[in-house]
Amino acid sequence: MTTAATSTLPLLLVEVEVVAVERLSPSFVRVELASPALADFGTDGPRYDQRIKLIFPGDRPLPSFDGVDEAWLTSWYERPAEERGHMRTYTVRDVRGSGADTRLVVDFVLHVGDGDSGPGATWGSQAKVGDRIATMAPRAGVPFGGIEFVPGTADRLLLVGDETAVPAVAGILAGLSPDARGAVFLEVPVSGDIQTMQHPEGVTLTWLPRDGAPRGVALHQAVLDHLGASVTVPEVDEVDPDLWETPTYSSSGEEIDEAVVVGHDFDGLYAWIAGESKVVTGLRRALVNELGIDRRQVAFMGYWRVGVSMKS
Repeated sequence: MTTAATSTLPLLLVEVEVVAVERLSPSFVRVELASPALADFGTDGPRYDQRIKLIFPGDRPLPSFDGVDEAWLTSWYERPAEERGHMRTYTVRDVRGSGADTRLVVDFVLHVGDGDSGPGATWGSQAKVGDRIATMAPRAGVPFGGIEFVPGTADRLLLVGDETAVPAVAGILAGLSPDARGAVFLEVPVSGDIQTMQHPEGVTLTWLPRDGAPRGVALHQAVLDHLGASVTVPEVDEVDPDLWETPTYSSSGEEIDEAVVVGHDFDGLYAWIAGESKVVTGLRRALVNELGIDRRQVAFMGYWRVGVSMKS
């Protein structure tokens, strides 16, 4: 197979080929992507929720990446969408093989409901061996970012997500130490989407299939019950479609309070919550505003928004 790659960038920007496709469940398909250039893929430590970019072709074949420099993204955006294709963010579900035989495993959610499927889900639903896309991914030994799971010295974990967060949660669980403690709550479209997932013995894993029920309702209740909270999740009207709140970063520009909270019922807890922005926003308000959990103990990430197309 031929590849397009560049060695001048601190990240990997390579064309990859589909070498395996597996339908996991009604809502998930697993795709293995290969290229000899992936021999240079690597992260500093556990992958956890490592994000990468995938570039899907538009109406024309992918542009060549030969000789591109660090200004390539600006030039890429200047092209018409039908020429440059569409860029979307995905999580590395697994890495198989080594050297020139390295394969990136990516799980695609085929339907997140409420509206037409985006270019990633559409491509995933039709993917076949031999198809080509491009990836922007970490190069071994070079800082890349894209990992938001940073529990620090927390002694108990709370991981919460919808179907779009399942691959990230799986990666986090696979990277935890055997003595980790905590709870995981995952909401998926239907019962058939429940997966077998490796996790430490001290971490409980609860699947919450919607099976036609409203999005987020069971997930909210399960999290609050787990925390022993008597509050309700606030109603959410206005939502930041770019919601991304971590212990060190706020998408809204809100200043991070460095004050240390002591003597709190939730000392030692680290919460990682990702999924549809409205659902995540409701949980953020319940945990931070209603329960008073220190913002430095939480990461809230809006992976997508009902009815809103992500930017290429």
